[in-house]
Amino acid sequence: MSKPQVYVVYYSTYGHVKTLAHKIIEGLKKTDNVDVHVRQFAETLSDDVMAKMHAPAKDADIPYITLADLEAADAIMFGFPTRFGSAPAQVKAFWDSTGQLWASGALQGKMAATFFSTASQGGGQECTALSFLPNLVHHGMIYVPLGYANTNLFSVDEVVGGSPWGAGTVANGDGSRQPSEKELEIAVTQGERFAQTVAQYLSK
Repeated sequence: MSKPQVYVVYYSTYGHVKTLAHKIIEGLKKTDNVDVHVRQFAETLSDDVMAKMHAPAKDADIPYITLADLEAADAIMFGFPTRFGSAPAQVKAFWDSTGQLWASGALQGKMAATFFSTASQGGGQECTALSFLPNLVHHGMIYVPLGYANTNLFSVDEVVGGSPWGAGTVANGDGSRQPSEKELEIAVTQGERFAQTVAQYLSK
């Protein structure tokens, strides 16, 4: 029996979400329960605008997500920074192209999870997850939350991103803060738990 196919799809402007994505991939692979594929959302801003934002170039070796990828996946983990409590335009632009998959029910029953980056602790990580749920619900997808599976989520002695909705990092307004060790550990846990859940669900 072949392993479930899990896709990790992310949009990362300055690299924070990409860093979380790779730790999530580490967690997914720890279980040996799933095959892992990595994709990124295509950029919608021009190179000129990105240069003015001092944003690094996208990873040339990571393909852009396609509708065919969504159909091929058994489960998908979506990562992106928040934009005023919701997904960024790059994610919305892609999701708006999935009408054909919605009409055919191609994503019904596929499992999904989310992870995030915000500028501040109150920047809307949980709100971003909540506002993204209608996209999954309308496609009939099954949302898998992290819960409090990692004890770092109880930490109050330092800034720690993430929540029961999924792993997260707090980047600071200028992007100067990189994901902390505790945040990275949460991301590994989310990947590991997601792989276990997907394998358990699809084995029945």
